[in-house]
Amino acid sequence: MIQATKKPANLSMNAMPSDGYVMAVDGKLKARYESESDAMTAASKLKQSYPVLQIAVYDAAKRTYTAVNAQEK
Repeated sequence: MIQATKKPANLSMNAMPSDGYVMAVDGKLKARYESESDAMTAASKLKQSYPVLQIAVYDAAKRTYTAVNAQEK
């Protein structure tokens, strides 16, 4: 059985989201997710592949950023 995955919504360049969680790469908002766990998982995978990038997850309801650090292998 193949489980269909929902692609993250694209964001408008000049509008801040009012709900959900958004992955920020080098200070630019890139992809919106419904749950914090989905956003953190995607951010962690990206950080493992590209450790030089500054990656954070933006919580639109609280208006806060959570930095994602590279995990050692």
